[in-house]
Amino acid sequence: MKNWSLMLAPLGFVLCGMGILYLKMNPNGGPLPAGAVPGSLNGFLWLAGAALPALFLQAVIIRRREDTVLFPIVLMLAGVGVAEIARLKPELMIRQLQWIIVGMLVLLLVLRFWGHIRRMLDYPYLLGIGCVLLLGLPLLFGTEIGGSKNWLVFGPISIQPSELGKIVLVFFLAAYLSDHRRVLTLPSHRFLLLRLPPLRFIAPLICIWGMAVLMFVVERDLGSALLFFGMAVLMTYMATGSKSYVFLALVFIGAAAAVSYAMFGHVRVRFDIWLNPWQDPNGMAYQVVQSMFAFGTGGIWGTGFGYGHPGFIPEVHTDFIFAAIAEEMGLVGAMMIIACYVMLFWRGIRVALAVRNEKEMLLAGGCSCLILLQMFIIIAGVTKFLPLTGITLPFVSYGGSSMVAGFLLLGVLLSLSKEQEHG
Repeated sequence: MKNWSLMLAPLGFVLCGMGILYLKMNPNGGPLPAGAVPGSLNGFLWLAGAALPALFLQAVIIRRREDTVLFPIVLMLAGVGVAEIARLKPELMIRQLQWIIVGMLVLLLVLRFWGHIRRMLDYPYLLGIGCVLLLGLPLLFGTEIGGSKNWLVFGPISIQPSELGKIVLVFFLAAYLSDHRRVLTLPSHRFLLLRLPPLRFIAPLICIWGMAVLMFVVERDLGSALLFFGMAVLMTYMATGSKSYVFLALVFIGAAAAVSYAMFGHVRVRFDIWLNPWQDPNGMAYQVVQSMFAFGTGGIWGTGFGYGHPGFIPEVHTDFIFAAIAEEMGLVGAMMIIACYVMLFWRGIRVALAVRNEKEMLLAGGCSCLILLQMFIIIAGVTKFLPLTGITLPFVSYGGSSMVAGFLLLGVLLSLSKEQEHG
């Protein structure tokens, strides 16, 4: 009985979508203007097309005795994202469903070929070189979209190499830190109050920190820079337990930020907007100001689905979709979304603690932290807790690269949870 209930959990995804299609009416009672909503028949067909592989995947997960909670949580987040995109950008709803289907196919491939994928952990330096190459592609061939030069455009398709690069980074850190943990935890040099190993052992970490700063300055991609830097620091601390690395990293990024602020105009603009968005509320700070208005308008219970005005926020379906959720679903809805990410993190950490292999333990912990950290950075950006970033809310925001990368991470966590009992 328990297996049947778990297998039917993904049906909530299609029921949510069908409900949105049915209720997608003007608040005054009449239909929306012509062309504002995609054809209902197409919508139902694509929802069914997303539900069938979801049911199949959940059955596979149950049969393989993997974590049966992770996938339904992700589908819940994806369902909320589809509902919001149908509300904000109706013409993109079917495209988002298509990306979700592609993501589930990628997830199935990861589950099927995990035995081959895990062998990458045996080649940390190749992973490091691959990560550098992925992050360097936009510098050579990138196209600037939304103020950040971190896109590769191939005709009608645009991808973000950093989305795949962050996964390669987690694999590299898990492999490298595991291989050198003993050296990194037995420092031989003292510098002031810090205890550090020889430079050659921390050089790869400093290289990653430098890449993060380079992404910020050259590609103008603050979100990915914070994400890469944060992951390097978190995983290093997970592997070594040394506060010296954390302190050294904070000093490094602080000095780099000060130099960047003094030398580059676009860096000054980002920080000045963060410190005081009201100095240019109709210009560079327009998005942040409108996002703050949306949070204030939503209050605790929200304005109600379809009754808010999130359309005032540019790019609300990508970077600022959380502001739209907070406006129409209120603090309660926003906290439920955050709770889903916390649950994902908790289940991922349980997987990590149950894995006996040290590399795979770090890999599971890194994947879990990556999802939670990305959620924190984008929500902190739209609430003005941190400078505005250009990353997406995992599984919720519109975007193909982000969706596929999210399902790749999910596939890794599910594969590592195999044969583990989860209550």
